[in-house]
Amino acid sequence: MSADAESTTESTYDVVILGGGSGGYACAFRAAELGLRVALVEKGKLGGTCLHVGCIPTKALLHAAEVADSAREGEKFGVKSTFESVDMSGVNAYKDGVIARLYKGLQGLAKAHKIELVEGAGRLVDAKTVEVDGRRITGRNVVLATGSQPKSLPGLEIGGRIMTSEQAMTLDFVPPRVVVLGGGVIGVEFASVFRSFGSEVTIVEALPRLVAAEDEAISKTLERAFRKRGINFRTGVRFESATQSGDTVTVTLEGGDTIEADLLLVAVGRGPVTEGLGYAEAGVSVDRGFVPTDERLRTGVDGVYAVGDIVPGLQLAHRGFAHGIFVAEEIAGLNPAPIDDVGIPRVTYCDPEIASVGLTEAQAREKFDEVETYEYNLGGNGKSQILGTQGFVKLVRQKDGPVVGVHMVGARMGEQVGEAQLIVGWEAFPEDVAGLIHAHPTQNESLGEAHLALAGKPLHAHN
Repeated sequence: MSADAESTTESTYDVVILGGGSGGYACAFRAAELGLRVALVEKGKLGGTCLHVGCIPTKALLHAAEVADSAREGEKFGVKSTFESVDMSGVNAYKDGVIARLYKGLQGLAKAHKIELVEGAGRLVDAKTVEVDGRRITGRNVVLATGSQPKSLPGLEIGGRIMTSEQAMTLDFVPPRVVVLGGGVIGVEFASVFRSFGSEVTIVEALPRLVAAEDEAISKTLERAFRKRGINFRTGVRFESATQSGDTVTVTLEGGDTIEADLLLVAVGRGPVTEGLGYAEAGVSVDRGFVPTDERLRTGVDGVYAVGDIVPGLQLAHRGFAHGIFVAEEIAGLNPAPIDDVGIPRVTYCDPEIASVGLTEAQAREKFDEVETYEYNLGGNGKSQILGTQGFVKLVRQKDGPVVGVHMVGARMGEQVGEAQLIVGWEAFPEDVAGLIHAHPTQNESLGEAHLALAGKPLHAHN
């Protein structure tokens, strides 16, 4: 664009997207593929939280943690390996290299799709206009995709040795003692990393169990595995305060108990980024920071859509990505099928991994008259035995009906969630899956065996 065109403060597009994270860039790419003229506004780096300070860097840390554990445990596989130490500068260089390669690829895709990338902090001025540094960008449609950020608790100041996942991602040392505040997905993933790196870890969770959004059987198995790994946790107990003195943080719990640590990681969830962006002033309804939408992701203001973490529901990059594609297709008139949160796969990448899709047993019992469940223990799965992992596949079905939930725990079980999603999404009966041939020896067989058992013909399972 020429300097003259730039100075005419206003440009018109088919779609203007505010936010270049998973939801925003997916929407931009799909809209461009469908022949729409797109402007994508991003104040930071294209790729947003997920690529730069979320999914990708945390999973890189978790892989480094797995390598550390493998070095430590070589002996049990007959390999004489020793664990020396974790060099955080080396870990960070590896992690940053992964991010850089993916970021470069993403920038190339933006260029190939001929998207106008507008760098700067955008603000919604009205239902058709986003303003960025004095420049007004007008769209027939506007997509709000401003994502989320780490939350803290009232009175808990982030700084020094008290940090969120974003600061923990760039640590240049391994803290000897860590308290993780929050036993949800982010909390248990970081607890897993720190423990593998050699830290003494304590998780503090106000709810009665770790990963409380998962099926109760998953929580029990994770807690047992964490105990075995030497990860301490206090559930059903509230955090009261934290004080810093030099390099030490003292965490006080309700009832007066204190825990001394070198680092307090605050992992109490993520809040929507919507404040001060002009949403409410433009007529978009905002509820506790979130932007409620209908099932077609419309905000209630004509031509304004919202996607990803600002829409109430699961806060997952792949949900935002799917939302972005949906909205692009909706704007292009393709009438896509709405996205249902229940069918979205969920993976927690701690050790052991947790993967689930559909309803938990408790949710299914609330929804249906009668429910059947089956747990297939990974003790009967050849590949899991080779890997030396424990866990299970749990199926939840409507009695005499389809499978409505699949819940898995064990090393690498996240890789099995693709088939689990198809089973739940296509409302398969156990007999349908039992008829499929699962390759041997794979962990994927555990899904086949679980369905064989639920269909009444167990081979490697005990009823």
